[in-house]
Amino acid sequence: MAEAYIVGAVRTPVGTKKGALKDVHPADLGAHVLKELVGRTGVDPSAVEDVIMGCVMQVGPQALDIARTAWLSAGLPENVPGVTIDRQCGSSQQSIHFAAQGVLSGTQDLVVAAGVEQMAKVPMGASIVQGLDFPFGEGWAERYGMQEISQFRGAQLMAEKWGLSREDLERFALESHRRAAKAIEAGYFDREIAPIAGLAKDEGARPDTSMEKMAGLNPLREGWAITAAVASQISIGASALLIASEEAVKQYDLTPRARIHTLAITGSDPVYMLTGPIPATEKALAKSGLKIDDIDAFEVNEAFAPVPLAWAADTGASLEKTNPNGGAIALGHPLGATGGILMTKLLHELERTGGRYGLQTMCEGGGQANATIIERL
Repeated sequence: MAEAYIVGAVRTPVGTKKGALKDVHPADLGAHVLKELVGRTGVDPSAVEDVIMGCVMQVGPQALDIARTAWLSAGLPENVPGVTIDRQCGSSQQSIHFAAQGVLSGTQDLVVAAGVEQMAKVPMGASIVQGLDFPFGEGWAERYGMQEISQFRGAQLMAEKWGLSREDLERFALESHRRAAKAIEAGYFDREIAPIAGLAKDEGARPDTSMEKMAGLNPLREGWAITAAVASQISIGASALLIASEEAVKQYDLTPRARIHTLAITGSDPVYMLTGPIPATEKALAKSGLKIDDIDAFEVNEAFAPVPLAWAADTGASLEKTNPNGGAIALGHPLGATGGILMTKLLHELERTGGRYGLQTMCEGGGQANATIIERL
């Protein structure tokens, strides 16, 4: 039976909107992790068969197939093609799925799965500006009406449905910052980060925040539990992983670090939008034959605090094992890069702790979610 192995995983530090990475071109961000991935794995770059890069806002400097642009900007061989994909926030997790599927199918042996997003240069929503006069087609309106469809409303609807108070959300956010600050101080991320532009550590964590400070923020709307403190940060970053077949491992003398155990993808209610990780996790576990307690570490993207809290309530997963080194509330969420960043974090955490199984899942625009289980080797 064919196997797909992760043989390399690297990321940039995650920068804040006004931080050290604010002026770095997105193609150069992508090029940086691609070059670092090749260097760290020692792979012959001309043997790579494709570069699959997630990017959500594919306009301006992130347009024109940034996967190809980033590879060439890295000075890597011209014979290697690239393709840019958009599954919203899960774009680079989907890159991992496509890369693994290429290897598992036997049609490819070496594929790079990557992601990039420069949210200081290309703001969230930049890709829909020209479509604001045409928000919904007739078919959509007939099915869902003209109600607001947004991640912000989805987060609030989740908080209401799962009975999560503002204090519940803020307590979770505070713990995310605490875990992230501890991990940064302890150097847990140092092995996985490729410093760039003088930045070697993630910029977003706020070890000095408190429940009192968060309580002083205005909600996004009057009467809502959602504030900026319980949402992921606008960020900048890139990630890259090398996925290899057993044949490629032997041919290029690569070291497998984990195998792709299970892949799952599902759709969910697009109005709630952010609930997809729940059925995606259930689907992945059912396919894998594993139980929730068999998983040693979880990465669940903290788009908003209600997402991991509702997910844990419904799946029975331990919050102690979920985002053990903080999540996007503290560390940031550079949209198209986050899937690869989370997988890089998950792999290194399993290696650090000796855990065997890791599960990653994240909510995605339109009401979708990927779930991926890896087994550390």
